[in-house]
Amino acid sequence: MKKKLYTTLLTSLMMASAVSAQAADDLLHVKGKLANFGDSAVVAYGTFGGETKQTNVVLKDGTFDFTLPMKEVSYVQMATPATMRDQDRTRVLVVGVPGETLELTGDMKTRYDTGGSKFYQQYHEVNLMLENSSKEMQEYSMGIQKRLDAGENREQVMKEYREKAAEIEEKAQQRMLDFVKQHPDYEASAVVISFLEDVKKMEQAATLLTPEVQNGRMKSYYSFFIDRAKQRAEAEEKASKTQAAGVQAPDFTLNDLAGKPLALSSLRGKYVVLDFWGSWCIWCIRGIPKMKEYYNKYRGQFEILGIDCRDSDEKWRAAVKKHDLPWLHVYNPENSKVLSDYAIQGFPTKIIVGPDGKIVKTIVGEDPVFYTILDELFGKK
Repeated sequence: MKKKLYTTLLTSLMMASAVSAQAADDLLHVKGKLANFGDSAVVAYGTFGGETKQTNVVLKDGTFDFTLPMKEVSYVQMATPATMRDQDRTRVLVVGVPGETLELTGDMKTRYDTGGSKFYQQYHEVNLMLENSSKEMQEYSMGIQKRLDAGENREQVMKEYREKAAEIEEKAQQRMLDFVKQHPDYEASAVVISFLEDVKKMEQAATLLTPEVQNGRMKSYYSFFIDRAKQRAEAEEKASKTQAAGVQAPDFTLNDLAGKPLALSSLRGKYVVLDFWGSWCIWCIRGIPKMKEYYNKYRGQFEILGIDCRDSDEKWRAAVKKHDLPWLHVYNPENSKVLSDYAIQGFPTKIIVGPDGKIVKTIVGEDPVFYTILDELFGKK
């Protein structure tokens, strides 16, 4: 009787152990201590391109210890409640791998580091490599900003920046590829793929990985970024054709501030700048003073049509009023095809349309080249 009871108990313990082991494979264990983080965190996590989940975590003197249910490689963001309200910028963003233990240590005012189980020890090496690879670009960018702040000619400085930055970035990309070559058996080497800039480099890095890593649990992670890069490349190819000089600008009709329909074709006969922007776009807002300056400088020689995107109607109207924007405005709703028709990839995008309705030039980003073009078009008139 005792022997039978002992055997039953042993079997039950073995089954419980197996269940616990299985459960551990579906959990990410996160622990550590972060100074100057605060006493609570909102943890958002989910598969790349999938649904986001959230949970709240309490920190005691910066210390935390929690688990997240996770069946696939996911992103994990640990942020202060104020950061989630866009009132702060205190956050940690890492790749989450089920069955692993992530340890976070450091000071949020200076730096934090990752450690823990084998994957996260490798991940730490990857982060250090990425940090070193980006250092030259960061230092160069800071130097450029100082020169601009000192009053150097913006156009000349930015021209130099575009030429030199590409060279520096290429060196950084090569360092990343070299790391993968040196550590093909690191699962964390797959993370490097998401930091490479073009599809060819990404696919090259993937082929450098050992078959075990290529076909293992990191496959869904790096495949997501390769697929997204392919989609981006296709979109950029479409944009280069759609936004090219000489192409007829697609006509559209959107409602203006008075709620009345305004068609692009109604402005035929004059130069029109289509300004794709949004109140949420930092660079769009930063460019407003210069836009106003040139609107007044060449008043009557061209029109600006602001096309607000990805805002609510209320935020759009509030932004136009707040920044006192004197040109024409229309609102682009979510179900509109305008962004697709113009193959817009980034904000702000400014498209200069000639009096004949054909595109003269497309400028993506807050680039001083835009104002040079306006000077060339209207300065001699």
